[in-house]
Parts: sequence; C-alpha cells; structure tokens
Amino acid sequence: MRAILFILGLVFQMAAAAQSFDQSHAAFSDVLSDYVAVYDDGLKSAVSYRELSENRLPLDNYLASLSAVEPRQYESWTHEQKLAFLINAYNGFTLQLIIDNIDKFESGEADSIRDLGGLFASPWEKSFFTLLGEKRTLDWVEHEKIRGDFDEPRIHASLVCAAVNCPKLRAEAFTGESLETQLEDQMVTFLNDRDKNGIDDKGIYLSKIFDWYREDFDGLKDYLRSYRGALSYGSSSSDNMNFQSLDIRFVDYNWKLNNLENR
Repeated sequence: MRAILFILGLVFQMAAAAQSFDQSHAAFSDVLSDYVAVYDDGLKSAVSYRELSENRLPLDNYLASLSAVEPRQYESWTHEQKLAFLINAYNGFTLQLIIDNIDKFESGEADSIRDLGGLFASPWEKSFFTLLGEKRTLDWVEHEKIRGDFDEPRIHASLVCAAVNCPKLRAEAFTGESLETQLEDQMVTFLNDRDKNGIDDKGIYLSKIFDWYREDFDGLKDYLRSYRGALSYGSSSSDNMNFQSLDIRFVDYNWKLNNLENR
C-alpha cells in the first residue's frame, strides 16, 4: 500500500511540475513580436538587436525560466513540448549571445556570430548558459539533445544562428500544441525563399544547411520531392521524373548578422 501511495505521490508531483512551466512560451512570443521584423512577403526576418539589448529584461527573465527547468520536470513533458522547449532555448540563447556582444558588432570588431568564438572554441562550443541542470553550449542543444533525441529534419529550418542566410526567425515562440504546423511552415517558407533555395536552369540550388546536415534527410532528393511545389517555379518543374533528374548544388552562405541593417 505504501508503495502504491508513493508512486501516486510521485505521479502527482511530476504532473504539478509539468504544469508549473508555461508551455505557451508567451513571454518569448512577446519578445519576438517586439523585436523581430518579418519581410519579403513573410519569407525572411531580421532582428532589432540594439533595441533588444536596451530592453533585455523580458528576454533574460524568459531564459531564466528555461534554466530553472529541472531534468525530471522536462522528462514529464510530451515529445512535442520537449522539442518546442529546446528549439526556443537554442534561438533564445542565440539572441542572448548576440546582445551580450552588441558593442562588438557596432564597433566593427564582429561581423557575424562566428566572430564571437575564441582561439580554442567556436561560439557554438561556449558554455554560457544553464539548461537542464548544467552549463551548456548551443552545440549541445542542437546536436546532443535535438538531433540526438528527435528524428525531425525540419528543425534545420527552425533553428536560427543569427545569420542572414539562416531560415527566418519566427516572430512567435514554438509550442508543443502548434509544433507540427510551425515546423511545416518553417520548412515551406525556407524552401520558398528564392535567395536560399529554388530551381533554375542549372537544376536545384539549396542552402548549405542541406549539405551540412544531409545525413538527417535520409535521401535528400527523396525528402525534397514532397516539397517540390515550394522549390519549383512552375508546374513543369514539379513533374516527378523531371525533379528526380535535376542536379543539386549548394549556394554560398551569408554569415552576416541578421539585423535590420543587413536586410
């Protein structure tokens, strides 16, 4: 009987812990809606980093709420809630990294996020925030947790590394409830952005993201075939046989900061 009561108590504790975190990520949505500018018919976005740095308390408070989540609490969530949490964490702490170094960008000392690394570590290898009980890096969030625990290639159209050629940063947070719709919208939007992906007279041209993470797509051309409408300029390019015969090339990546000035 005691064992049953103990188990029931543990279940109730986990349920209470799961409910204590705001799964709507409303605080992050407020930050994004205030400082992310969406343009080019909704295909791109840019961030007002200077304004965000001058009014950073809401972002800092939101990130603190992520850092306060304990591993046992995280494990009690649904698959969708976990992934939304991790995507928001990656994007949110990337914003923090940029505004922590905003003076370097404005002085010309830094031109892209890559300039924020050190002699022995890239910016993605720097342990500058706490998540799930330990000091973490952006690489840990992306590679060990997201790519390690989730078979979801659309995350590559959703994680934003503060560069012009990244997928657009949504002006809203990801949520477990809306995750499927948001992930699909991110991939379709990314493939519709003709500066990054498309079909021309030479074949299919793609963002380097598809090259860097090719293994995640389990047959890149087969994966893209379901998105051929987003990639193609006309119905003739959407034909299965034509699409399958097209060559793929990867375009240069623009690492400049995705701020308002670089739109």
